[in-house]
Amino acid sequence: MCIFPEGRLTSDGEIGEFMRGIDIVLKRSPVPVIPMALKGMWGSYFSRYKGRACKGIPTRFWSKIEIEAGEPIAPKEATSLIMKEKVEQLRGEMR
Repeated sequence: MCIFPEGRLTSDGEIGEFMRGIDIVLKRSPVPVIPMALKGMWGSYFSRYKGRACKGIPTRFWSKIEIEAGEPIAPKEATSLIMKEKVEQLRGEMR
């Protein structure tokens, strides 16, 4: 299962606060969590770079998008706060 823990698209390209959904899921099903970060989405047609996402004609036909995956995290250590830190590390400076 893959979740987007922010609960919405970012309005400024930065990683927002992680909601408690991951904590709820792990309480029900304690399994290892693999942190992942999407890189290069900011400025694409699917971002809110120019206001609303997916509106108008795209100005960039090709966007270099990357997915960075980290090491699995034990369920007891995979809190929303720790997972946000891991995702920020994986994303680095690329928005």
